[in-house]
Amino acid sequence: MVQFIDLTLAGLSAGAVYAAIGLALVLIWRATRIVNFAQGGMLMFTTFLAWTVIEHGGSYWLALVVALLAGFVLGAVVERLIIRPVEGGPPLNAVIVTLGLLVVLQAAAGMIWGGTPHSYPPAFTIRGFTISGTRLLLAPSDLFVIGAVAVAGVALAALFRLTDLGLKMRAAAFAPEVARLLGVRVGRMLTLGWALAALVGSLAGVLVAPSVFVGPNQFDSALVFGFTAAVIGGLDSPVGAIVGGLVLGCALSYVSGYISTDIVTFGAFAALITVLMLRPAGLFAGRAGRRV
Repeated sequence: MVQFIDLTLAGLSAGAVYAAIGLALVLIWRATRIVNFAQGGMLMFTTFLAWTVIEHGGSYWLALVVALLAGFVLGAVVERLIIRPVEGGPPLNAVIVTLGLLVVLQAAAGMIWGGTPHSYPPAFTIRGFTISGTRLLLAPSDLFVIGAVAVAGVALAALFRLTDLGLKMRAAAFAPEVARLLGVRVGRMLTLGWALAALVGSLAGVLVAPSVFVGPNQFDSALVFGFTAAVIGGLDSPVGAIVGGLVLGCALSYVSGYISTDIVTFGAFAALITVLMLRPAGLFAGRAGRRV
């Protein structure tokens, strides 16, 4: 029983990071119908910036703020300069552009910081809590990860549902032509959507960095798991991305603990294939997809 509780707690902590990455992918997909395969490279680059701040004597919190701000700016710049020229064109063009951007970011990070992975400090201690003499695989750092993702999810939900800006962003994503007729600056809303998605991705990068270290290719697996979480939940559903991330995190934790760590990636692949076979649009997808 203790092992099951430990694996569940560890899965929730890892799943929260997958949920954050999946949420970033969903935000961009809802706005532009583009799967941002460069998301892993973007969060890797901003996490390297945060690591640089810490290496030069800055605090964890200053590094986190730098990563979030850098992600926000990077997302806006990428949408304006790289994505906008291919928006509305053949879907394959956007796929190639995002894959190319991923390669460029990884190469640039390797030239600037080198290819050797670097350790990244957690926000709080990784020493697990002790309850009735039993040490759990749940530490203050894990609670911070789960709490940070929960706050980000609630903040985004409040933005989209309770503010005029959120309403404009939703209108620009779902009905751009009508939104333009109503005076909404659709281009600016799409840029803001990419910026927010990159900010959430940067948060995920900083949260997962203590576990995977910081290197040009260290975040590839996290991106794969985040993409799997988004597909499981449904690429049109922010809630689905969060739930999908938590479910996937627990599932992979059980596979690792009860079977073998060697087949964790296979477990994610099996979960993805199963969902695509049974419900291709995702578990939380609406009955009818919106028109582009």
